[in-house]
Amino acid sequence: MTRRPIRLAVDIGGTFVDAMELDTRTNRVRFRKAATTPARPADGVLAAITALGTDLSEVELFIHGTTLGLNAVLERRGGRTGIITNEGFRDIFLIGRGNVPSDHMYDFQYQRPESLVQRRFTAGVRGRLDYRGRVVEELDPESVRAAARTLVVDQQVTSIAICFLHSFLDPSHEREAARLIHEEFPDVSLSLSTDIVREYREYERTSTTVLEAYIRPIFERYVDELEAGLAERGFDGRFLIMRSGGGSMTSAVAKTAPTHTVLSGPAGGIVGAAYIASELGRDNVLTFDIGGTSLDACVIERGNPVAAYEAQLEHFPLLIPTYDIRTIGAGGGSIAWLDHGLLKVGPQSAGADPGPVCYGRGGTKPTVTDAAVVLGYMDPDRFLAGTMGLRDAEARAAIQEQLAEPLGLTVENAAAGVFDVLLARTVGAVRQITVERGHDPRQFALLAFGGAGPLLAPLLAREMGIGEVIVPFAPSGFSAWGMLSADIVNDFSRTVMATLDDADLTELDQLFKAVEAEAVASLVAQGVPAGEAVLERQFELRYLGQEHSLMVTVGRELDRDAVRAAFDETHRGRYGHTMGNPLQILNLRVRGIGRTDRPELQTRPRGDGDPSQALLNHRDAYDFGQHAVVPFAVYDRAALEPGDTFDGPALVDEGTSTTVVPSGQRVTVDDHGYLLVTLEEAA
Repeated sequence: MTRRPIRLAVDIGGTFVDAMELDTRTNRVRFRKAATTPARPADGVLAAITALGTDLSEVELFIHGTTLGLNAVLERRGGRTGIITNEGFRDIFLIGRGNVPSDHMYDFQYQRPESLVQRRFTAGVRGRLDYRGRVVEELDPESVRAAARTLVVDQQVTSIAICFLHSFLDPSHEREAARLIHEEFPDVSLSLSTDIVREYREYERTSTTVLEAYIRPIFERYVDELEAGLAERGFDGRFLIMRSGGGSMTSAVAKTAPTHTVLSGPAGGIVGAAYIASELGRDNVLTFDIGGTSLDACVIERGNPVAAYEAQLEHFPLLIPTYDIRTIGAGGGSIAWLDHGLLKVGPQSAGADPGPVCYGRGGTKPTVTDAAVVLGYMDPDRFLAGTMGLRDAEARAAIQEQLAEPLGLTVENAAAGVFDVLLARTVGAVRQITVERGHDPRQFALLAFGGAGPLLAPLLAREMGIGEVIVPFAPSGFSAWGMLSADIVNDFSRTVMATLDDADLTELDQLFKAVEAEAVASLVAQGVPAGEAVLERQFELRYLGQEHSLMVTVGRELDRDAVRAAFDETHRGRYGHTMGNPLQILNLRVRGIGRTDRPELQTRPRGDGDPSQALLNHRDAYDFGQHAVVPFAVYDRAALEPGDTFDGPALVDEGTSTTVVPSGQRVTVDDHGYLLVTLEEAA
């Protein structure tokens, strides 16, 4: 069978859907955007593909990143969910940890957000395991059936989370309960904690299972609807969905594990960033992704993105592998507003509907995008390559009336103030994942992407002393491009809870092999030949007596001294010191990887170093280097050649994104056509 030449990636953002096509015969990439359709997300995906004009019968691989699961929780649009657990423990999820978020530490009137599950939707059943997984009381089948009838018949739940105490050691009770419920109610969606995560901590495991059950019904409908829409248009290739922790999975697996997709959009950008960092020879990179509704930043250290194994969705913990992403509600659509005379930006967003004022779709509140238009950074006639005109007069009027006049400022200074506030919030977010974790941001390159990333990245570099900003091609679609290089991945874990000195290495090796067999079986089911599966082993460790843990990669041969040395080195790098305490193994983890072919980075012939052939015109814009409106040189990104160099103030326009270079900074075009923004003296 002849291999089909086209690979297609689609990423849904808060404002736009990005579609990226790769022709593997020529390595040519094409990119288009369409408006996000919150009411029917699949429509926006299909609209972006239509705008791209891809022949879906030629597509071998379709890979997708979506925030549908995340939005379902934020907007409370998930399925009606119930919980079945052990008798006497039905309130585990409702009580939680009883902690107060740090940003509400001194708020004595703080109230936790409403739970996803009301108490009447929870039920306890007879049956119990002890802390070693031994049966204390056999599971009572009639108790399980009665609980299911109460939830399904009386309370009309459509999805049930099953989570028993200590079941991570022995899943048999959960599986038997699921079998009994399925016999009586075959149409009810069931989520078992041991199918999702085999780790200790009852509340976190219950929360993860509840979120899975809450998201699954609408996620399954969405994927089914999208699959049907693609099939109608001639697609019958492989359908993959991005994972929050990098890599991808088949759509069939995603429907049974939708929590792994909640941060899949940002993950695509980080996968692409790690690939770019490797190809450009940059070991340490900060990713800087600003879309329509949020700003996401992540550290790539020694070529690898920093990973975490617990995320937070609202205030609910989620035990899934994910990249350690710092997210704040500040994007192009973030609303600028006054709070008792103080200018604030976000977290509220104008989203895709109605969007910023300049979109002319009914938006009335000024946003970051409106400020960018007022400051002269965006050409109203060239937005989205000229397919969507912007209404600059309306944007100016909104900022004038709602911000400038109340603050007693000119409209340009008010718009500059919006960027100042956004920049201050951004510096705080980046410091959290660098300075507070022992990293010097000045030792990193800043990779800017997302529609608004290149707007702000040179300013952030200037503020934090970062020596280099890298702007890839089509930065507003970079997350979709990154998905094209994603491997097929699945993660598995087991709780150990033993000190390294006392653990039996032979037993640990056998446990690793058992978990690896699960990983290989999962990859084979997703089309990866068993012989091509790559397996990575890790220990999650901490000094005995500590709360927080660190990950250490281990080899095929387990060696206590090597594990200890690796942990001490990681701890010293993170916290600046080591301790003499024994090491405690919390969990062992296995990542199964099926490698995929990556898009090749093309090099282009070098020009003569003169960018004048790409100069479009000059336009007045606000220069943060001089804090004044001055003429900016405007360059066409597509006409720039490797070797071209020019100084700010300058704007580089590529239709779907604009790079803003203030005075004092210099742009050099590298051999791949990427923009490298540096300080003039450094350059």
